[in-house]
Amino acid sequence: MPIILTENLTFLANLFALEIFFSNFAEIFELIVRVKFSFSTIFCLIFILLLTGCDFKLKPFSEVEEDTLEVRIQRYDRMESLFLTTGDFSALQQMSTDYPNETRTLIETILGLGSVDDPEINSKLLRFYQDSTLQAIISDAELQYANMDDLNKLLTESFHKLKVWIPGIKVPLVYAQICALDQSIIVGNESVGICLDKYLGKDYPLYKRYYDEEQRKTMQRDYIVPDFLSFYLLSIYQLPNFREAKQEELDLHVAKIQWVVNKVLGNKFFHSSFLNIIDQYMARNPGVTIEELLTDNDVRKLRK
Repeated sequence: MPIILTENLTFLANLFALEIFFSNFAEIFELIVRVKFSFSTIFCLIFILLLTGCDFKLKPFSEVEEDTLEVRIQRYDRMESLFLTTGDFSALQQMSTDYPNETRTLIETILGLGSVDDPEINSKLLRFYQDSTLQAIISDAELQYANMDDLNKLLTESFHKLKVWIPGIKVPLVYAQICALDQSIIVGNESVGICLDKYLGKDYPLYKRYYDEEQRKTMQRDYIVPDFLSFYLLSIYQLPNFREAKQEELDLHVAKIQWVVNKVLGNKFFHSSFLNIIDQYMARNPGVTIEELLTDNDVRKLRK
């Protein structure tokens, strides 16, 4: 009997302890819920305060796209080089298929070899580049520009800035090519070609035979992006009736473009007395935006 009593007391003790446990558990659970709710509330408040204090803003879709903008130079020159040095017609076929407008521009406009529809045009193009000097240029250009990551990075950074200053500006297709020293930058239909053979360095031996020292200063890698931006912006912001315009008007219009390019790159690649006029005008008129500067064709204002 005492044993049974002991067992009953043990059972009651356990039952009482269990009741206390569940009672404490309920209180603890309720406390956890409250604490969790409090932490969630506090976290949200802190997050909102941070957003407000730091002036963070949720970005619209267009700005998210801008943040992921990346400019990469298409290596059209490699296909061109393969065809012109080995006669591999599959490379020429790839040029015509992947870059039809650029190939037409190269053959018909830059080199002036005739129509791309001419049955003999492929042979004409190949023969044109068989000159030993041109073959050396092709080889040197491919060697110097085996890697173009620095140019891709600088172009990407430049268009990020331009997108802020000129939201509606479009990023063109950018490609590299060999132009036989005829041009430096080719602006086409939504594309811009960089002629690598015009940027082989101011001390490149061949240049010394055809260009003076002042010209050779800009015939180097550092000037690819400045020239690119200048010609591209000039194609967008053209001076109306430029054929009838006075020389000073033309010079001031070009100076506006070059001033913006210097601003984008954070370096004075271009210098002239006309650039100084633009610099002084913008200093006197801090409220004038870059887009307004480029779109206002009344150059008389610049002198006031």
